[in-house]
Amino acid sequence: MQHRSVGDLMTRSVVRVQRGTQFTEIVHVLHEHDITAVPVVDAEDRPVGVVSEADLLAKASRRPDAPFPPDPRVRAKHEATTAEGLMTSPAVCARPEWSVVEAARAMEEHRVKRLPVVDDDGRLVGLVSRADLLRVFLRTDRAIREEIIEDVLVRTLGERPSAVGVEVNLGQVRLSGSVRRRSLLPALVQLCQSVDGVVSVEHQLSAETDDTGGERAAQEPGHPR
Repeated sequence: MQHRSVGDLMTRSVVRVQRGTQFTEIVHVLHEHDITAVPVVDAEDRPVGVVSEADLLAKASRRPDAPFPPDPRVRAKHEATTAEGLMTSPAVCARPEWSVVEAARAMEEHRVKRLPVVDDDGRLVGLVSRADLLRVFLRTDRAIREEIIEDVLVRTLGERPSAVGVEVNLGQVRLSGSVRRRSLLPALVQLCQSVDGVVSVEHQLSAETDDTGGERAAQEPGHPR
């Protein structure tokens, strides 16, 4: 089974700004490229932070007569005029070999909408967004079904494709039929859930033999016990 990685999904031509890029210049960059955030890199092209529309609006929305916040970090951000002061840092970065799950968890944990992607030297090689990660769910039902039958059932589990019925509708998988051993059931379901584009997995599967220590599964006439 082969899963699409961050390297497969990321945008490779990444717009970036330097620490000293001015507020108005950043606004122009976002507008010109129709983006909502931009990585800030150092002289070695290593991400040190990200400036988003939210960072810029936080400064722009402050009333001139409003008192400065007591928190020195918040105050510094309100007073900042360059990317270095405006950015959210440190930059939360991903690696090209990360899976969709790893990237999604990093976004959720750090509450960010995008991740700069860096190579082994920490240099910027791409950018992956929430929308990029969701592209795995654009796979066709036919492609998902073929992967489950060929890669999961046959190559990985060694099951007969004729023994298990696989139906896929809008990424929702339904399995029916039987497998050789009951211990294969959780593995089969878990492997199907890990296939790119799968939304959910339901099954009505039986087993020819119960090798889990429980009662032997009911078998049809002619099946070996």
